[in-house]
Amino acid sequence: MSLAEHMHVSLRVPTRLLHEGGALRLVAMAENGSFGMLPNHADHVAPLVPSVLVLTDTEGKEHFFGIDHGLLVKRGHQVDIAVRRAVRGDNLDTLAETIDIMFTQIDEEERSARTAMARLEIGMVRHFGQLNKPA
Repeated sequence: MSLAEHMHVSLRVPTRLLHEGGALRLVAMAENGSFGMLPNHADHVAPLVPSVLVLTDTEGKEHFFGIDHGLLVKRGHQVDIAVRRAVRGDNLDTLAETIDIMFTQIDEEERSARTAMARLEIGMVRHFGQLNKPA
């Protein structure tokens, strides 16, 4: 493997690609603590925990992402990050507020969807129970 000046990072959530581009440095939080990664870092796999992911692009600008559980895989100069939920922030001060608003909204939507699914399941069980009854 040749030495590289930057890594190529892809950050994905289930529905879309949130970020893709070159990076000089990456800081993330795994189950066993925070770690940093540079372009020529050894290949690495880490389960990520809810935290702030900091990525320094090739121009030296820092990008902040509030992330949920996920997985980081570095192979060669490619870093693939897949997380359940993520939100981009311009700075650390506003990121915490953005995370609270966005993740709370998602939690409420998931709760509503689970309630609707439970009602559908109950209705199906009720209808199946009536199928076996003699007319």
